[in-house]
Amino acid sequence: MKEKIIKLWRFCTTPEMISYLVFGVLTTVVNIAVFGLCHDALSWPWELSNLLAWLLAVIFAFFTNKLFVFRSKSFAPRVFFFELLSFFGARLLSLAFDMAGMWLLLDVIRMPSLAAKIIVNFFVVVINYVLSKLIIFSKKRA
Repeated sequence: MKEKIIKLWRFCTTPEMISYLVFGVLTTVVNIAVFGLCHDALSWPWELSNLLAWLLAVIFAFFTNKLFVFRSKSFAPRVFFFELLSFFGARLLSLAFDMAGMWLLLDVIRMPSLAAKIIVNFFVVVINYVLSKLIIFSKKRA
């Protein structure tokens, strides 16, 4: 058991994981702030607010993940467009989870919007890390 805890600690404290967590938190802040502004301050429907929040967060996340987390410095068209399209494609998968989770928490359970957004974003961050690490910014293509 002790070895597993040490292994988990080492994984969580790698420079890549710390960078991912920092930029993941910033991306989540962008997502929640845009959602809150659109939904709560401007009274937009949650669906439209969530889509705009997703789009702006994904644009921010792509560049921060590419440059600072996974350190994929190539801007060669073949590499860049593969990363961009696969990043957005993977994020479409997490968007589906995001929209379904928001529907469940907002429309079915009637949870406050900020709490729902925070809960859903926790799971989205995990999904996005796995897809980014294993597929999108894999060192095999660099």
